[in-house]
Amino acid sequence: MQSPKTIITAIVLTLASVSQIVLSFILFNEDGISLVRNIGWIILWISAVFGWLPIYTFKKWGGVQAGESYIKTTKLVDRGVYSIVRHPQYLAGILISISLPLIAQNWIVSILGILLLFIYYFDTFEEERNIIEQFGEQYIAYKKSVPRINVILGIIRLLLRKQNGT
Repeated sequence: MQSPKTIITAIVLTLASVSQIVLSFILFNEDGISLVRNIGWIILWISAVFGWLPIYTFKKWGGVQAGESYIKTTKLVDRGVYSIVRHPQYLAGILISISLPLIAQNWIVSILGILLLFIYYFDTFEEERNIIEQFGEQYIAYKKSVPRINVILGIIRLLLRKQNGT
């Protein structure tokens, strides 16, 4: 049973996300700065990588039973994208929230992006409490080596682990 806080957060997140996407089309600024728009598109494509890779990764290494959803993992996954960041799909949401204001170049889309950015980030804390309940000390140890959503730090730590052979 989900808590009322979780349900309310999910509703706000869904409404804000859909609104941001729809308003990006409706309020698109054709006279915007093309360099900014192109950066937004690059960030959007990067978000797709972090959004979709976990599906493959969990199905391959997460001990998901045949026919079950990829989120029904039975094993802690610390490979693939999960060797870089602990919450790649939340990171994808954050990147989308950043990219759409850059593409649309509208203040309303930007305000929604800021709201979504905070919701996604703070949701990672609730998610971690749930994961610790499921995997305990194994996840706590994993947290020490892989950052929450900081991709650059995650890549640096991954390279250092590979260099040290761990």
